[in-house]
Amino acid sequence: MFTSHDGLCSIGELAERAGVTVKAVRFYSDRGLLPEASRSAGGHRRYGPEALGRLRLVRSLRALGLPVREVHRIVDEEEDGADSVLEDAVAGQLRELGSQLQALRWREAALRLVQECPPEDRADRLRLIGAVTAPPSTAPLARFWRAWLPPRMPTRATAAFLEAAVPEPPADPRPAQVLAFARLNALVTRPCTGAERPQPAAHRGAGARESAVLYAGLAQAYELAGTQLRRGRAPRAGEELDSFVDAYARTNGSRDTADFRRVLVGQLSVDPRIDTYWELVAEVITPSGGPPEPTPGSAHDWLFTALEAQTTGAA
Repeated sequence: MFTSHDGLCSIGELAERAGVTVKAVRFYSDRGLLPEASRSAGGHRRYGPEALGRLRLVRSLRALGLPVREVHRIVDEEEDGADSVLEDAVAGQLRELGSQLQALRWREAALRLVQECPPEDRADRLRLIGAVTAPPSTAPLARFWRAWLPPRMPTRATAAFLEAAVPEPPADPRPAQVLAFARLNALVTRPCTGAERPQPAAHRGAGARESAVLYAGLAQAYELAGTQLRRGRAPRAGEELDSFVDAYARTNGSRDTADFRRVLVGQLSVDPRIDTYWELVAEVITPSGGPPEPTPGSAHDWLFTALEAQTTGAA
């Protein structure tokens, strides 16, 4: 309770009790965060006892970085005895702060990349990292694959493939990961003609339904092969290869026979190669000091090598 005869206090007394400046009190008052109880005969602001608690709440919320509009909603709701607006505002601020921290980590890693590279490489490094945001967007990579995938492929099947093929930028990257992602961005955004990005021969002619079947089957085969890659196993015939061949056989309405496998290995051997993409993806997703993480590309190569060895041996 204030000690004045009317139970009110001046702007200076309120500021002193709350530990803020008079300028801050005036700022909050002018924006409706701190209503005045009255004005003195000389036009000076007067505040009631409830103003001190409200001012302290406003100061705390602002110290957390919440914008004035959010603070206004929170203090108004506080008077109604609810706190859902506060919970939503805090959650939103945490998301924004997380994004800012990730951007700072990417910038730090990018600066280290430039700092640590030989002087003759700095111009190229700056060009590469200058073409991506911090943290980088995966949209260019997704556009690349949407143009590569079979036309009219079902949305769900496309989304599943993109989830596997488009790496998420690490939250706390190493300089090498920043460079790898920047090179990925340069790879997928360089000008190219349709002839440079043809649909693989083994995928041509598949309709919307067949494409979904094919990519679902390949995803299963790649997952199985990925397990073998993590164990350091050499390519070999087995469940992984059978799943791989079966995906193509079902798409073509064929049976998995020795003749079909020979035809398939011939088709796959002339498919366009994008090994550089998958090598860069492995760099982006592999933890520091660990063995390379399997990718759809490395799993495909493992399976193709197993298929080629099997058909060559059978011949």
